[in-house]
Amino acid sequence: MRSLLLLAQLSNLANMDRIYFDNAATTSLDPQVLEAMMPYLTEKFGNPSSIYSYGRESRMAVEQARKAVAKHLGAKPAEIFFTSGGTESSNTILHGAIYDLGCKHIISSPIEHHATLHSVEHLAKTANISLDYVNILSNGHIDLIHLEQLLSKNNDKTIVSIMHANNEIGNMIDLHVVGGICKKYNAYFHSDTVQTVGHFPFKLSETPVDFITGAGHKFHGPKGIGILYINENIKISPLVHGGAQERNMRAGTENLYGIVGFAKALEMATEHYEKDSAYINSLRKYMHDQLIAQIPGVSFNGDTFGDSLYTLLSVNFPKNEKSEMMLFNLDINHICASGGSACSSGAQQGSHVISALGKGDNISTIRFSFSKNNTTEEIDKVIEKLKDLV
Repeated sequence: MRSLLLLAQLSNLANMDRIYFDNAATTSLDPQVLEAMMPYLTEKFGNPSSIYSYGRESRMAVEQARKAVAKHLGAKPAEIFFTSGGTESSNTILHGAIYDLGCKHIISSPIEHHATLHSVEHLAKTANISLDYVNILSNGHIDLIHLEQLLSKNNDKTIVSIMHANNEIGNMIDLHVVGGICKKYNAYFHSDTVQTVGHFPFKLSETPVDFITGAGHKFHGPKGIGILYINENIKISPLVHGGAQERNMRAGTENLYGIVGFAKALEMATEHYEKDSAYINSLRKYMHDQLIAQIPGVSFNGDTFGDSLYTLLSVNFPKNEKSEMMLFNLDINHICASGGSACSSGAQQGSHVISALGKGDNISTIRFSFSKNNTTEEIDKVIEKLKDLV
């Protein structure tokens, strides 16, 4: 175990010259999370479904993790299911809403993550349901008046799927407000909370939301592990069949070490929320101010210092020959950032989110996203490089 931890530390040292500002795409695995996972990668390898001691030991670890996750999210253990990540969780919810809950109508937004957008588009084509998109205001927030209009004019059973925080511009909805509107019209409410679980406190028992999702790698946990929250009063069928794992909600042998890592990462994120969120937000504010002071013509997307993620800054640069190649040039200089959502990091392709804001074609957009491991010194280095590139 010690040798593996040493290797991880040496790897971090080797990457010290690289500046990583793409934490909305994924975060580094915290050494304490790795340490919690290591026993289940080595000697505690039993299948949680086995009845002998190795299996019982693994089953206990899974259920302890479930209880810990439920505690930190203000939910009941029976409402938490482990999945491979946010995409699987959202797919499970949306398919369940149509095929088990009888929904004939979906309301979503045009700036959702593709895990939701592509899923609702597929269901609209194959399941004979209606699909509406709520309007987006100029500041990137959803139009709550339009949402209520869409709900009031359709008498079909409906599921509303709107993300808690946008992964490209950072705008956040108020779960209580949107959930209240959904309850007024007896609609189910699903929120993609992949960008907020592990970054904000939750008390799901007091929140009018039926389904949420989470992914461990967004808050210094492992990749390949996520959660699905289903309110205890709702029953849906599994998306993945072939076994009785996760109380018949997801077939397949559990990702034991991933589950342990998810719970440990969420425990640490919850414990250090006040300190870490204040520090990360100060980094964001520092970079925002430095960009304005040193780079002419820069602008920002979303409600930057309003209802927004404290981890993210979406920046527009005036388009020219240099700025069009900005991501490529940043990468050459060992600076990691994104031109759009996490799923298109490093790729020069149009963003459906930026397009929905109607910003026009005269800008080049870069998303910088921060973690507790970043520093103002790194920001200074990036600003100097950006001055050259712009």
